[in-house]
Amino acid sequence: MADKSQTRTARRKQKKTKKKPIWKKILVASLIFVLVIGLGVAAVGTYWIVTAPDIEASKLSDPLASQVLDKDGDVFATPGDQKRTKIEYDDLPQILVDAVTATEDARFFEHSGIDLRRIGGAVIANFTNGFGSEGASTITQQVVEKSFLSPEKKISLKVQEQWLALKLERKYSKEEILEMYLNKIFYGSNAYGVARAADVYFGKKELSELTLPEAAILAGLPQRPTAYNPFKNPELTKKRMNTVLTLMVRHNKITQEEADEARKVDIPSLLNESKPDSIKYDAFLDQVRKEVSEKLDGADIDTDGLKIHTTLDKNIQEHVEFLLKDKENSPISYPDEEMQAGMVVLDTKNGAIRSIGGNRSEKAGGLNYAIDLNRQPGSTAKPILSYGPAIEYDKISTYHQINDDKPYDEGVETPIRNWNRQYGGWMSARYALAQSLNVPAVKLAKETGLDKAQEFGEGLGYKFDNDQIDIRDVIGGTGTGVSPLQLAGAYRAFGNEGIYNEPYAVTKVEFPDGKVVELQPKPEAAMSDYTAYMVTDMLKSVMTEGTGKEANIPGLHVAGKTGTTNHTELEGSPDSWFSGYTTNYTISIWTGYNDYNKTLPNTKIPHALFKNTMTEISKDKETADFEKPNSVVEVAVEKGSQPARLPSDFTPSSQIVKELFVKGTEPKKTSEKYDELDPVSDLKATYDKESNTIDVKWKYDADEKVNFEVSTSVDGGEMQSLSSTEDKTIQISEVEKGAEYTIQVVAVSSESSSMKSEPVTTSVNITDEEEEEEDTEEENEEEDSAENIPAVSGLSAKYNEENSIIDVSWNYNGPPASFEVSVNGQTQSVQSNGIEISGASPGQSYTIQVTPIGQKGANKDAKGEPQSTQITVPESQNEETNGNEDSQEDQNNEDNQEESGEEGQNEE
Repeated sequence: MADKSQTRTARRKQKKTKKKPIWKKILVASLIFVLVIGLGVAAVGTYWIVTAPDIEASKLSDPLASQVLDKDGDVFATPGDQKRTKIEYDDLPQILVDAVTATEDARFFEHSGIDLRRIGGAVIANFTNGFGSEGASTITQQVVEKSFLSPEKKISLKVQEQWLALKLERKYSKEEILEMYLNKIFYGSNAYGVARAADVYFGKKELSELTLPEAAILAGLPQRPTAYNPFKNPELTKKRMNTVLTLMVRHNKITQEEADEARKVDIPSLLNESKPDSIKYDAFLDQVRKEVSEKLDGADIDTDGLKIHTTLDKNIQEHVEFLLKDKENSPISYPDEEMQAGMVVLDTKNGAIRSIGGNRSEKAGGLNYAIDLNRQPGSTAKPILSYGPAIEYDKISTYHQINDDKPYDEGVETPIRNWNRQYGGWMSARYALAQSLNVPAVKLAKETGLDKAQEFGEGLGYKFDNDQIDIRDVIGGTGTGVSPLQLAGAYRAFGNEGIYNEPYAVTKVEFPDGKVVELQPKPEAAMSDYTAYMVTDMLKSVMTEGTGKEANIPGLHVAGKTGTTNHTELEGSPDSWFSGYTTNYTISIWTGYNDYNKTLPNTKIPHALFKNTMTEISKDKETADFEKPNSVVEVAVEKGSQPARLPSDFTPSSQIVKELFVKGTEPKKTSEKYDELDPVSDLKATYDKESNTIDVKWKYDADEKVNFEVSTSVDGGEMQSLSSTEDKTIQISEVEKGAEYTIQVVAVSSESSSMKSEPVTTSVNITDEEEEEEDTEEENEEEDSAENIPAVSGLSAKYNEENSIIDVSWNYNGPPASFEVSVNGQTQSVQSNGIEISGASPGQSYTIQVTPIGQKGANKDAKGEPQSTQITVPESQNEETNGNEDSQEDQNNEDNQEESGEEGQNEE
């Protein structure tokens, strides 16, 4: 019993050694952690509150004006510094107060500066979608932010904003705060404050005159003043107005019947007919405002006192604005005042926006067609969605052969046709793009894969309708639309070795507190350097021999592409585009009407705008040619060979073209199409004394179809062509006694005059017993006939389209003579009765003059009467035929048929 017992001390020690439950330890640790966190948050919050700026009355009345600097650092605009019409709370009609509070802060007259219910909803949204996804700012907080804080989404700034809002509510009445808000905010169209906005948009000097729809429009504008601008986007304005009306009904400010009645209004009918004058460089400022707002979420150049560094070149901007306005001394002739234009100039090397021409209006508030437009791009899409992807992914050459045989009908409701309704069979990619043919473009895109075309286009900033490419996107004829800014950004990458970044107007922004944010985008490789160079080289052909000839600038290395669209129900083109570039600048231009149902009387104005602008801005500036990368090789190829073949030694020069290949894909095999023909055999010449003729005969055993060119030389002189014959015999009459004749026969292919055999010759002496006497008589005759060289006869010139040569021939019946041939002032001497002029240019006129010149005796160097003829080389059938026609009406009819728009393919 004694063994089992324990002393009181032992029992006490055993009790002390028992462990505490683990849940108690966790609870204690958690409480300590929460306490520490709470103290930390309180300390940080206290620090943020203590470091919050003071409330200064001077900053509450007017917004802080921003400074906008050009590329050289000079200030060219001060948004927020404009005059405004101040109002007091008593000037505000109840309908406007209700519209503003229902939209911005429904419990404005109830809370103390912050709305706890809105904060709770915003906290949940921010946990779900990330910080900054939803705000809970009251009108009071907005006044504080715009007056004292930066618009950045930071917790510290939000805490300071709420603290200052509470302080502001203690210092000022609700009416005074609402008055500050409505006097401070920006409403678009250079209107600061609600009173100025009512005057600008509705022509109302007194706010008491505002109707419910007008009040709803004004209440909705501050959220996105540029997008909801009723002058520019009345449809978006109406959607925003309807949202405000719905909120007013929800918060019992108006009845449903009142809202329904207000929704019936036509927005344009409310607007002031007299728009305010535009401010200087307003189109460029639109882009600045857009970039700052998007890249610095919540920042406002009109109220935040920012210092904004931009890429503007004022000289270029002023020239662009001069061209777009209908000035008396403008070199551009617009058909009417309604026709609109949008234009962008980029720096090709870095994508900086140097100039924006937004529209042709002298008034503010018009749509900025350079950055806000969304219209079909027409054939300007072809390099981006057809030829570029084909080179990038399939490494095709500029010679790549495409069969333009008929309208394309694979998987489409309406066949895709060429703009000229002609089909040229097999042709090179270069030629098809230069002539802006639709069928080769869609066939090539189909070969590459539309998924690859979409990937390539999106890499250049292209945004497809419903995020899905359509086969007709390749020719720019679906719901996918672009702006000149987007198009310029894409084309600029072709001129910059395939490097792309989004075009930008703002390089950096300085905040009032000294903070600096860099906004210049980072460049990325959108394509291989071989793709960029080869597309550029083909677009240079567009300018020199394709649809862009009227925009070409002699002496400047320039590439570019035209584009027009068609309307499903109207004749003509609603849109005309031109996009082109040098190594320095990229320019994209759109022309058309705001009303899509009106077509253009002249589709060539973008060509003129491009040519004038690029010429002007390239003056006194070195413009280098595009540099061929090591990944590209230029190779001579025999025309028509398929696949591409190298020319043989016998390939005519007229059948050789130089094309570009991705290195490693160039042709290695030589063409066998052209070869040297077998020569004639057994050539014999016999003199017949009685008839004073030479009989010539020969044999030819080869299977080729040939003609025989027969030439003669007298006493070692130059060969002169006598005849071309299919026979194997010929008789030379009225030969010169006592002379030695050398006869030459060459076999020539009937299919190609360039395929010939080696010449075969034979000689025969014409002897006579009275040779010396006859020689004397001949000399006497030559003396008697001095200066009596007759003119040539039968002078004719024919164009051989197959070989691109002009075949000139004539007859001559007189003493021995050579012939001086002048072609457009360039002279050469020949011995034969004909000449071939190679390299004839389509559309070029040639004047040909032939003068015989004596060779012997007294006639030596004596000239006969010159004879001349003229010929004009016809245009190629596949070339665009709407050049400088005598009839402007005919020209415009043809212009409007140009490239992309297939029937039924236009934007709805």
